[in-house]
Amino acid sequence: MHFGILGSGVVGLTTALELQQIFPNARITILADRFNEDTTSYVAAGIFRPGTSFTGPTKEITQQWIIDAFNYWDEIRRSKEAPLAGVCQLSGYIYSSTSPKIVKNHFLEQLLPVYRQATEEELKLCQGDWKYGSFFTTCLTECRLFLPYATKKFIAAGGQVTRHHINAFSDVAQHNFDVIFNCTGLGAKDLCNDQQLVPLRGQVLKVRAPWIKLAFYGDYDTYILPGFEAVTLGGCRQYDSYNLNVCKYDSMAIKERCCSMLPSLKRAAVIWETVGLRPHRAVVRVESEILHLPTGGIQKVVHNYGHGGYGVTTSPGTAKHAVKIARELLVGNSKL
Repeated sequence: MHFGILGSGVVGLTTALELQQIFPNARITILADRFNEDTTSYVAAGIFRPGTSFTGPTKEITQQWIIDAFNYWDEIRRSKEAPLAGVCQLSGYIYSSTSPKIVKNHFLEQLLPVYRQATEEELKLCQGDWKYGSFFTTCLTECRLFLPYATKKFIAAGGQVTRHHINAFSDVAQHNFDVIFNCTGLGAKDLCNDQQLVPLRGQVLKVRAPWIKLAFYGDYDTYILPGFEAVTLGGCRQYDSYNLNVCKYDSMAIKERCCSMLPSLKRAAVIWETVGLRPHRAVVRVESEILHLPTGGIQKVVHNYGHGGYGVTTSPGTAKHAVKIARELLVGNSKL
């Protein structure tokens, strides 16, 4: 059995590792032209907190993705591999001055070890006129550590990684893959001619602020997330923007919003600023497709892309689902 995975971000790598679990004797090759710091995953803050708008094909499947993903990250967090993989536990608050709905999250309230209403005293932990709040304990995955860790693990188990730019599925026909997993993120827009896929531009600052131990979310997509070596300050969600340059006005707005919540951040040194284009799709695409190649042959494909800003959060769950679809394809009982 020979599988090909297009893309080496967090979605591609979690899919590759899941494949190795389910098909230990298979040959598995990752084909990508971007790795580690060149991927969108590398920019992500990586907190396990799917937005309430995150949508798979059905409610039940979406919830299952999230349960499977949390269990995956939490299992790593509890293992001795956690510091190498860049996974830790993180607690924090989400505040709003506008609506109680903003601080609720139906995906997480029953799943996380702690998700509760913030007390009156806790609403005063951050500056601002906060009327509503929730406290939660979750996982954080720092992709700067996880991507190289997962790649090393994949290669150690016999996986192959090849640098290859793909313009069309026919570009990889010579490999004779039994199934190709399309984990190309925003690249799927051209590869699949998928007009439903749009970039959601994000920009963050990484600052040195070791005194920040809790995560904080505020209105207007404001967040302060401590990681292994730095604190991530964000953010923005600019729909259909392809601008990969750091925008000084976004930086100023992010700093102003974060410092107004925690004034101590004014003395935090900026380490770097970075931009990522999240691959947003109204419904995340995890499904099979049989392609008819120009050569006359067919290619079985399982798509796994369109996670928006929740790729790190949900990738182990969609990977599990994608591999299950591939198993059904291979035994010929898939409903195509």
